[in-house]
Amino acid sequence: MTVATPAFCQGIRYFGALPPDFETLGREPALAPGQKAAAPGAPETVYQTLLAADALRYLTLQTTASKESGHPGGFASAAEVMAALIMLGYKNTVTEVGHHAPGFYSAMFLDRSLEAMEIKTVQELGERFREQHGLLGHLSGQIPGLLAPAGPLGQGQHFAMAGAKLYPGVLFPVTIGDGGLGEPYILSSMAHFHTAYPQATNFLPILVWNGYSQEHHSMVSTKTNEEMIAYWRGNGFKEVILVNAKDYDDADQPGDYADSSRFSLGQRLAFTQAVLEATDRAAQSALGGALTVLIVKQLKGAGVHKRGAQSHNLYPGDSLEKDYIVAALQERALAPEAWQLVRTNFERAAGGPAAQQAVTESVRPLAELGSLTLTEYPLGEKKVATTVLGELVVQVGQKDPDFVVTNADGNAASGINNINVGLKIIHPTPDETYFQAPKGQVYEPLSEDACAGLAAAQALFGARSLWCSYESFAINGLPIWQTVTQAMAELRRPTPATITLFTAGALEQGRNGWTHQRPEIENYFAAMTRNGNVFPLFPWDANSIQVCYEWALSAVNKGITITASKSPLPIYGTLDQARQALESGAAILRESAGPKTVVLAVIGDMALLPALEAATQLESEGLGVKVVAILSPRRLYRPQDVLWETCAEADGQFLDDSGFAQFFGGDVLIGITGGSSALLEPLLLRSTAPRDIFAWKRGETTASAGQLMAFNGITAEAICQRASALLG
Repeated sequence: MTVATPAFCQGIRYFGALPPDFETLGREPALAPGQKAAAPGAPETVYQTLLAADALRYLTLQTTASKESGHPGGFASAAEVMAALIMLGYKNTVTEVGHHAPGFYSAMFLDRSLEAMEIKTVQELGERFREQHGLLGHLSGQIPGLLAPAGPLGQGQHFAMAGAKLYPGVLFPVTIGDGGLGEPYILSSMAHFHTAYPQATNFLPILVWNGYSQEHHSMVSTKTNEEMIAYWRGNGFKEVILVNAKDYDDADQPGDYADSSRFSLGQRLAFTQAVLEATDRAAQSALGGALTVLIVKQLKGAGVHKRGAQSHNLYPGDSLEKDYIVAALQERALAPEAWQLVRTNFERAAGGPAAQQAVTESVRPLAELGSLTLTEYPLGEKKVATTVLGELVVQVGQKDPDFVVTNADGNAASGINNINVGLKIIHPTPDETYFQAPKGQVYEPLSEDACAGLAAAQALFGARSLWCSYESFAINGLPIWQTVTQAMAELRRPTPATITLFTAGALEQGRNGWTHQRPEIENYFAAMTRNGNVFPLFPWDANSIQVCYEWALSAVNKGITITASKSPLPIYGTLDQARQALESGAAILRESAGPKTVVLAVIGDMALLPALEAATQLESEGLGVKVVAILSPRRLYRPQDVLWETCAEADGQFLDDSGFAQFFGGDVLIGITGGSSALLEPLLLRSTAPRDIFAWKRGETTASAGQLMAFNGITAEAICQRASALLG
């Protein structure tokens, strides 16, 4: 009897015959209606998991070949373990490997998650792959059912750990490629996390050990099984579970890495059963309190068009008509009945599609903060802005037990030791001298990647956080912060903004020299500002920094950087002025009349010192002066400069032309910053007055901030001379 082809199969190029024993082992789905997980040892589960693995391989290859682009090989070697996770009811899975994206999309297609994107057939899966408003080449924030984006290598574990911290009792597997294992961050970040949160073992790294990286053998390909096990144990993993396809090889394949798709059916089933049982054991171990890793050793490209590094990427010409693509698809082809069986199991697993069940598919409740207690300091009084911010941070932590502050170089060094005093550094050794406690809320690994990773991942997963860093070192953590903020722009739900505090800016680090002077990091933020959801903030004093943080706490789906000095500096404005500046972008801190007006537009608190000195000199010459402090450069752009309307939680507030003229209208406009000139771009775009910029050039060892600014030409004298020249 001919069976009708399921509607979702429209577009499948090749169908196969029913495999042996389908009438007995495939007659009914391994997951009955209402059942969330299959029995790992049942013959039906093993048989149907193997079918699922082949379905994933087929979809991955056909989808990528439909665009002659994408990465099928790495995921292909993980197909059995991904199928096992789903069959066992685990769908809160993240990955460190962006190149596995087409495989993850295939899984989300099979469990019907992608129907939320109107992707209902295999034909549509291929059509929408690597297309705008579709399935981009690497995992994103916009794909239903997928918990986290996948950017540069060495990031995925942060999402799994944040999930484990915030959702006890839920398993968060994270697949890691052996190419990515060469990144230094992965195991060190997990080791620090486990020391800080020993009870949060419910994340499960799954090493996809396939012997190859993108274009060559991976650097860990020469390790023996014993060495790999010892490597993970040496990094604190109590339970190391390894399944090696080579142990089941009856096809006499050469080398240490085997392709299970070349085994006999009996041995393919034996390998699949071993993967299922190992996955179940690893999951129970991780959920039971032991730091656990699952290692699946299988040749890269198993079951697709090529093997080894050659399977990694498709190139122009690797089309659905290419002979080796056709051969691979025909070898993996399933019968319509098998496709329906896989679809039914995937849809039932975990209680429904991942787009409905994953923890990140709903808004996570937040602890109520109420009104924070802000302190308004009088004009002229000198205060350390970062220390004042620390007082607010402590208030947040005391009201929100999930809140975490991360810092690699130490809060005390950034003038925010009061955070340590109030919230305690997480450490297994209690010590009142250093404000350490096992249940603290300050996370201090000596890695900016680990700091940014946990803080940004926690924000993406629905909780508050604050990443603190020296401006000079933050660059090492920015890749994951950028990944998360871009994902937030696409996200289908509101989530707390990911907030940073960058202290001890270049100007304060004179005696340390150029090694600690890296304000070019602000170029990073200047470029990201055009995304639409990135807001670099530059409070001018201890009053305005409080308002910045208060606003940031209420923001959603934004990346907000707060840059401030840790030196005692004067109070220049009121809380209300700062609130107005957050709305408009800037505030006038000083204004005097004269026959001609020089406008000094300043970014940064310390850069106000030479600007105000220049204002005094210019006024003594009879000129009018406006000193304008730019708090939020993003507000100063024109709406068309920024892709704000494309953001999921769109913020379309910009300073209009009349407002710009009120702030920056004059006979001469001079932008001044101790950092990157790129953040002053809106002035160059909008002003028609004669104008110039004073900005950072490069670092040097100096005895003071003033001397360092002088080295970079940022002095009152130079500003006055340039103003006079522009006035003619």
